[in-house]
Amino acid sequence: MTGEQLSIDLLKKFSPLNGLKRDNLTALAKKVQIRELSPQQLLFKEGDTEKRTIYIISGALELLDQGKLSEVIEGGTDSARNPVSPLFPRRVTARAHDRVQYISIDSDLLDVMLTWDQTGSYEVSELQGSVDDGGGDDWMTMLLQAKAFHKIPPANIQAIFMRMQQINYKRGDVVLKQGSEGDYFYVLTRGKSLVTRETPLNKEGIKLAELSVGDTFGEEALISDAKRNATVTMTSDGAVMRLGKEDFKRLLNEPMLDWVTPSEADAIVQNGGQWLDVRLPSEFENHHKDGAINIPLYFIRLKINTLDRSKKYVVCCDTGRRSSAGAYILSERGYPAYVLKGGINTM
Repeated sequence: MTGEQLSIDLLKKFSPLNGLKRDNLTALAKKVQIRELSPQQLLFKEGDTEKRTIYIISGALELLDQGKLSEVIEGGTDSARNPVSPLFPRRVTARAHDRVQYISIDSDLLDVMLTWDQTGSYEVSELQGSVDDGGGDDWMTMLLQAKAFHKIPPANIQAIFMRMQQINYKRGDVVLKQGSEGDYFYVLTRGKSLVTRETPLNKEGIKLAELSVGDTFGEEALISDAKRNATVTMTSDGAVMRLGKEDFKRLLNEPMLDWVTPSEADAIVQNGGQWLDVRLPSEFENHHKDGAINIPLYFIRLKINTLDRSKKYVVCCDTGRRSSAGAYILSERGYPAYVLKGGINTM
């Protein structure tokens, strides 16, 4: 049974999941699986800080306070309807007494969904009518799970989804062209596409990234007020949802970026952070911050997996314009990112 997708009837047995609207519960069920513990296996330790909301489905889970048994939670009982030891850091150690089945949900994601649900700001059923069959709500639930979206107020999320417009494409269609003006932010909702960048030595374009359902693109030009730095071409039939430039800046970009002063940036780096310079290599070679690494903005998507998710990055350029675009991409993908206010020219 381990790894089995949940039914919404099972989720409705738990609090506060039973308060979610049915469509939102369905969206959550698609992202949660039943997991299993062997007898005496630890679920978490006292002091753990990972934000996961955990519910026991079957079996008995022992809670140990400084090594002494303080409580036993058995699946199917009233005590199992509520999250296990919900405070962070954990106040107890949790150990399986026998074979235990449980579910684990990202606590921030759950909190956001509950907020949207209870404020009436988000409901999957309101949006599905605008998406063709084949894309479903996968792209929306992927955005829900993006850590950066947790920074955005629920009312903004509602406005973002409601103002998006669906556009259908055929294989080979160009969604956006390098050198054109930036006018929309895009989410791929169906199909696949390829990101390429033309250079003087390669007119056909070098491959920067492959995009699939849930991936976003087009934000760099909107944030930096520059022309498109790459071309996105559909490699299959598909569709996108797009959001206009002004709506993107006001509703999505501004809440997502964390700006820091030079002194705040230095403190982050001195405490284990990392300078990330997104200018061109020639600019970087001319002058840069000590210890900085260089990934040009147009290579961020291609090189992002080389970065460390546990490290804080202070993204910089000469003025702050390109670095804000780079920090947005990092933040959107779950990397702790800050933007140097004013850029390194002011330091």
